[in-house]
Amino acid sequence: MAVRHFLTLLDVSAHELRGLVRRAIELKARLRAGVTDEPLKNRTLALVFEKSSTRTRVSFEAAMVQFGGAALFLSPRDMQLGRGEPTEDTARVLSRMVDAVAIRTFEHEKLERFAEHSSVPVINALTDRFHPCQLLADIQTFVEHRGPMEGCSVAWVGDGNNMCHSYIHAARQLGFHLRVAAPEGYEPDAVLAAEAAPWVELVRDPRDAVAGADLVTTDVWASMGQESEQAQRTERFAAYQVNRELMALARPGALFMHCLPAHRGEEVTDEVLMGAHSVVWDQAENRLHAQKALLEFLLRR
Repeated sequence: MAVRHFLTLLDVSAHELRGLVRRAIELKARLRAGVTDEPLKNRTLALVFEKSSTRTRVSFEAAMVQFGGAALFLSPRDMQLGRGEPTEDTARVLSRMVDAVAIRTFEHEKLERFAEHSSVPVINALTDRFHPCQLLADIQTFVEHRGPMEGCSVAWVGDGNNMCHSYIHAARQLGFHLRVAAPEGYEPDAVLAAEAAPWVELVRDPRDAVAGADLVTTDVWASMGQESEQAQRTERFAAYQVNRELMALARPGALFMHCLPAHRGEEVTDEVLMGAHSVVWDQAENRLHAQKALLEFLLRR
């Protein structure tokens, strides 16, 4: 059977995506009931991280421990990859020693090259272009609180970044309407948005995006690697803060999500982040459960 990778949400079918979410919810319930599941006993996951991480690293490591396996954390200074070994050679060698590899890096193309030369599943733990593991957790969180996302309205407010790109894929897979509000010059990739038509709409005014939305979500204005642009982005994104006035335009009972870490007082106010609409802590926890479902799916085939 061919090796399955998870580089974007489009690497699974819509049917498989819904199945992953159902299994994540089931695994969460089983863990809370004290049930021990060890489907990956004696299996090993390598975590190759060129970017810093809290939620992604801890959730993957905890997932493997809870599943009876082990995780190996590898930063560039721990590997020959950081001293110039070709990505292809690292993939060939590492995939002969471990059962799966999760990579957190900058260029999405590097992840694709690694997967092309890997004999085991490769998981996108974040690139500058996509963050599909976070979307698994976001979808799970919405389903737990509100039910299926099909036919719902989702507002993305802020930078058309990797998270926004993965939300575009999610809209395409699950059939919800996504309105993206971004300043001029910071829109998501036009080709990705066009491929997701008619599920994705680009607007300029965040009020137009949020009006009647079932879910409002955002991210930091300057992601990792963009620190030098912080001042410029702060000025350009000032009108895109998710605050009480903006959330009031959403549907009553709308949810607010943020993949974290949040810069309170910038892209979101503390009042919203800690308020009644916010499900960010469930969303963060669900990284663990969604990734357990993903690991089981990829490694038990």
